[in-house]
Amino acid sequence: MKKIVLTTAGVALMAFSSCIQEFEPQGGSVTEDQAANAPGSYDNFVSALTSNIAGQWVFAGDSYEKPNDFGYPAIYVRRDVTGNDMVCVGGGYNWFNTWYQCGVALAPIYLDCQYPWTYYFVGIKSCNTVINMAGENPSPERIAGAGIAHFLRAWYNLDLAQMYSQKSYGEDSQSPTVPIITNAIDLDNATENPRAPYQEMMQFILSDLDVAETQLANYARPNKYTPDVSCVYGMKARVYLLMEDWANAEKYAKMAQNGYTVMTGEQYIDRNHGFNDANFTNSWMMACTFKKDDQVMVDKEGNHSWGSWFITELPSDSYGYYTTYGAGNYIDYHLYQTIPSTDARKKCWIDFSLDSMESQSEILTALSEYSDVPENLYGTASNIISNTNGSHGFGGMPLKFRAKDGNHTDNLEAYCVDVPMMRVEEMVLIEAEAAGRQNEERGKQLLTAFAQTRDPNYEYGKHNEAYNNNATSAFVNEIWWQRRVEFWGEGLSMFDVKRLNKGIIRSYPGTNHINGYRWNTSTPPQWMTFCIVQTETNYNGAVVNNPTPIAPKGNSPEHSW
Repeated sequence: MKKIVLTTAGVALMAFSSCIQEFEPQGGSVTEDQAANAPGSYDNFVSALTSNIAGQWVFAGDSYEKPNDFGYPAIYVRRDVTGNDMVCVGGGYNWFNTWYQCGVALAPIYLDCQYPWTYYFVGIKSCNTVINMAGENPSPERIAGAGIAHFLRAWYNLDLAQMYSQKSYGEDSQSPTVPIITNAIDLDNATENPRAPYQEMMQFILSDLDVAETQLANYARPNKYTPDVSCVYGMKARVYLLMEDWANAEKYAKMAQNGYTVMTGEQYIDRNHGFNDANFTNSWMMACTFKKDDQVMVDKEGNHSWGSWFITELPSDSYGYYTTYGAGNYIDYHLYQTIPSTDARKKCWIDFSLDSMESQSEILTALSEYSDVPENLYGTASNIISNTNGSHGFGGMPLKFRAKDGNHTDNLEAYCVDVPMMRVEEMVLIEAEAAGRQNEERGKQLLTAFAQTRDPNYEYGKHNEAYNNNATSAFVNEIWWQRRVEFWGEGLSMFDVKRLNKGIIRSYPGTNHINGYRWNTSTPPQWMTFCIVQTETNYNGAVVNNPTPIAPKGNSPEHSW
């Protein structure tokens, strides 16, 4: 059994079920009851919940194999490039341009729109299958599997609520999210299943997490690719932060930190294990991983995987969109400039000053401050320069996500990396924000203690930039700045923009955003609210879709900082 049975949110996805991953034995299909009674089937279904998070095609078949189709981390990129902190470079070679450019394919009839909807509801269906197989009162052998399924169903629904609601929870707790698909739903009810209001969805998520907390209470997980009760606490902290229940957000963020340690600045920028190994430090709470036998690694030699888009230290003739085709994702110039030189995280991106250097030897010497293979970085940047007609080069190129074990020769080995899904640093910052929302001085102390693990010279108040509106206090702006830098590339930035009701700024003097897409907004842009696939609204009559986003015309006037 390799794939996952899909019954839809509504009958929506049945329209292209041939492209959806399904659990099936060789030579035929089985019912859920038959599968439940097959020897070892329950353990296989539970294992698939986490093993299929990354590395598998969402849409199977040659006509659907795309370089942006490699599982959950691909959705990180989709979310991050909708804002201003990640610059989508490489023109037609960059397969995430649709989300960066507010492309027409965000409309409900297109495959790009279908991708996140399909991924999440396939996952939810898988969770529902395991919950049904476990039964209402799971046996001791099945209770942990049921807890994992309840946890992941909550995870998927929390992401969905934030991606599809047009307003934040704090702005409108009745804003429609997505239909709730339980393990008890039948097709008749699914075809008249409206989008749940934010408040109802949050209560459903919390009920799942309450069950998971009980069922995983005594569970000793085999690895960090599987959730345990600390991850449940982390999820509750996320939910309560979104709901602006500051006391509970602080409570669960503190509980989640038990047993973990914030990584040091040196660990953050380690050349061999930087953000590629869940066990290198004690800070990662949960991760997904890419393996050599994953579909995306076997079928395309890793070219269609996470590493292809973020690992920049391989030779320029190796398989990789960054290294070979000159397409990747840069940090926003302004955000980079706000990072002090004493902050260890600044080494996660190449300084823009290298673009003004003329001598190759001078550039290679400068690159050696970032990498053991400066010649490979030089080759990667050369391909970027060629592909972008010189608009982008060294400055802003990322080095946060390193090749596995420092392997700079074999892309199949280099791309077999872990990708973080939850880190203790997030819990520390949730605790600081939640505490500061109740008592600002207490929040400042927690924030400062964290910030000094990255920058020993950190002084509170240096990042109080109102950004583009005054929707939040100077304290919250400081928290937000830390989150923007700390979690760059980890898929959280869009959620923060929407939660804090922030705008985006791409147009300003010296910007490195792509000409024609230098847009400024005073509130979260329309394209940060995803559309529901048309097949869902066709078959589920109770669902009203979000408006199709329309790209602004031309660059915005330059913002003055």
